[in-house]
Parts: sequence; C-alpha cells; structure tokens
Amino acid sequence: MNDPTTAREALIVEAVGDTAKLIRQVEALAPLLTGSCEALLQAKTELSDNLAAFESRMAAITENAKTRAVHHLAMRVDETARRSIEQQSRAMADAARVAFGAELGAAMQQLRSALQPLMQQRHREWEWWLTHLGAAAAGSAAVWIWVSRLGCG
Repeated sequence: MNDPTTAREALIVEAVGDTAKLIRQVEALAPLLTGSCEALLQAKTELSDNLAAFESRMAAITENAKTRAVHHLAMRVDETARRSIEQQSRAMADAARVAFGAELGAAMQQLRSALQPLMQQRHREWEWWLTHLGAAAAGSAAVWIWVSRLGCG
C-alpha cells in the first residue's frame, strides 16, 4: 500500500487501522465474555444450591424454635394450673374450716343448751346420792352406837 497523499486519506487510513484494532479487541473479548457467562451461570447454580440448603436449615431452626416455644408455654401453663389448683384447694379448705367451725359452733351451742338441764340434774343426782349416803352413814353410826351401848358387840 502506498503512503497517503492527503490528510483526508491519512485520517481514513488511521480510522480503518483503529477500527481493525477495535475489531480485534472485540474478537478477543468474545471468549472472555463466554467464560464470564459460564462463570455467572455456575455462580447462579451454586447460589441456588446454597439458598436451598440455607432455606432448609432455616426451616429446621424455625421448627426447633417453635417446638421449644410450645414446650416452654406448656410447662408454664402446667405450672400456673398447678399453682391455681393448689390455691383453690387451700381457699376451699379454709372456707370449709370456717363454715364447719361456724356450723359446729352453732351445733355445740345448741347441744350445750340442750344438755345443760341434764348436767344440772346429774349434779342433783350426786346430791341425792350424797344425801342417801349421808343418811345411811348416820343410820349405820346410830345403829353401831346403839349396839355398842347395849353390849351386843
């Protein structure tokens, strides 16, 4: 090829040279772009696999957390129910003691009122027995004195 004679020709030759250089660079980029695409596809596949494994682990962790939370809640509910039953039992026992005490007190008062005349009569029975015992002792002493004066003894 001959050297360019005009500036225009020199510019065209330089532009054609730059274009050829650019085409060679683009052609050199094509295998690199293909490799990059394959690397991106591989990264996407690995990321998808990792994401699936991560989701699986997260599901297991979530299920474990739910199980533990339910277990904890069940234990707390059982403990609260047990405490409530104990409190209710104590309250019922106290109420029963108070009611029984009031009923028993009233019944004892009625029984005491009913038995009071009998108790007084029983004291009178002792008086009656003591009176008879005293009379018997006095009679016995009188007979003994009389018999000892008569000389029968």
